[in-house]
Amino acid sequence: MATRVTSMTESGLLAAITVVMALIGVYVPLLGTVAVLMWPLPILVLIVRHGLKWGLMAVFVAGVLTAALVEPAVSLRLALAFAPGGIALGLGFRREWSSVRTLTTGIVASMAAKLAAFALLFALTGVEPFSTQFDVMENSFDQTIEMYRSMGMSEDQIAEAKDNLTQNLSLMRLLLPLVIVIMGLMDTALNFFLGGKVLRRLGHDVNTLPPFAEWRLPPVFVYVFCFSLIGLYWGSTRSLDLLYQASLNLVMLSTFAGLLQGVSVYTYASQHFRWPKFFSMALITFVLLNGFLVRLLALIGLFDMVLDYRTRYWKNK
Repeated sequence: MATRVTSMTESGLLAAITVVMALIGVYVPLLGTVAVLMWPLPILVLIVRHGLKWGLMAVFVAGVLTAALVEPAVSLRLALAFAPGGIALGLGFRREWSSVRTLTTGIVASMAAKLAAFALLFALTGVEPFSTQFDVMENSFDQTIEMYRSMGMSEDQIAEAKDNLTQNLSLMRLLLPLVIVIMGLMDTALNFFLGGKVLRRLGHDVNTLPPFAEWRLPPVFVYVFCFSLIGLYWGSTRSLDLLYQASLNLVMLSTFAGLLQGVSVYTYASQHFRWPKFFSMALITFVLLNGFLVRLLALIGLFDMVLDYRTRYWKNK
């Protein structure tokens, strides 16, 4: 009986926290973004401490209260987009899965949830995801044209700037699938690390990822990168728009994975050779701010997935 009372008490408390975070996400501009990303955290903790049933009940209660205080559509989109990732992480921590399995499962669940939320938004409103943001950007540029003219910018320069904006917006529209992947990755990673810290403070023994300098991503990203380059060529030369878009997103995704691996290799090298921390941070900052060096570091990371520089050249010495 005492355990049930404790479960009900913690469930109510954590459900109230999720409602407060939802309100912050709706009404507080900058802090709201962080609050929305952390929205699944109380659900994650509740599942680990008391089981899946209590976590699902808390999601339902938080959804009903948020719908009453804000709007039913907002509550439904919030729960649909963010709850599955938190539930997956909570189950992984509770069942003591490996850290990689827990994080991967959470990312997959979060990405599927984001797709479902965008599909719901399109079904309810008929508006494509992010179309409003693109329209706002175009309208804001139109409003700044007069300011450019008053500053002495020529019509040719204004036309060139508008063409660049149009090209960038077209590229962003093509990369919408990658945006969904990054969104799922961001909130899952944030809740994974914060959830692990909270659970350890509460006395739970949870698996953690290895040090960042030891990270190695699977070599599948190398093959994805190579085949996607072929897909880009075929899609552009044969007017296969869907193939071109899919290949572009996969190239960017594998490049991002290579960059992450490249920074991991750099971190290991700086520790192995005992570079001063200030010098190490200054150098990696310079690299990340240079477009050519970023691409070079991403290629180094992709090659490391196959060659494993750390074991081949440094660990044995």
